[in-house]
Amino acid sequence: MTDTLSLYRLAEERGIDVDLRPLRRAQSLSLPMEWAGGRCAVALDPSRVTCAADEKVKLCHELGHCVTGSFYNRYAALDLRRRHELHADRWAIAQLVPRKELDAALERGVREVWELAEHFEVTEEFMKKALAHYGLLDGEI
Repeated sequence: MTDTLSLYRLAEERGIDVDLRPLRRAQSLSLPMEWAGGRCAVALDPSRVTCAADEKVKLCHELGHCVTGSFYNRYAALDLRRRHELHADRWAIAQLVPRKELDAALERGVREVWELAEHFEVTEEFMKKALAHYGLLDGEI
C-alpha cells in the first residue's frame, strides 16, 4: 500500500506538478501540459479535502490520469470520459489497495468496508470501488 508522502514523491520524481489551490467547480483535477514537454499538473482544492484519506485518494486518482495518460476535455463524449476515469481509478486501486495486501487483510479477519478503508487509509467510497474492481462487492468498475 502506498502512503500519501510516497504519492507526492512519485509526482516529484515524474515531474508532475501538484498544487493546492481553490478550484471553481472541481475538488481535484489533472491536466496535461503539452507546452511543457508532455509534463502533467495536478490541483487539489484544500477546502474540499475532508480528511487525510480523502487527500490520498484524490491525489492518487489524479496521478493515475497523469501516469496512464487518461485525459479528456469537457467536450468529450460520456463513454470516453467514463473510460478515462476508470483507467485512473484502476491505477489508483493498484497503488492504494493491492490485491495481495487486500487478501492478507481479509485473511486476518478485516472484513467490513469501514475496517478495510481504515486499514488501507482510504475512504469508504474508494474501498467499495476497490472491492468491486476485485469482484468482491456487487458494483461496477
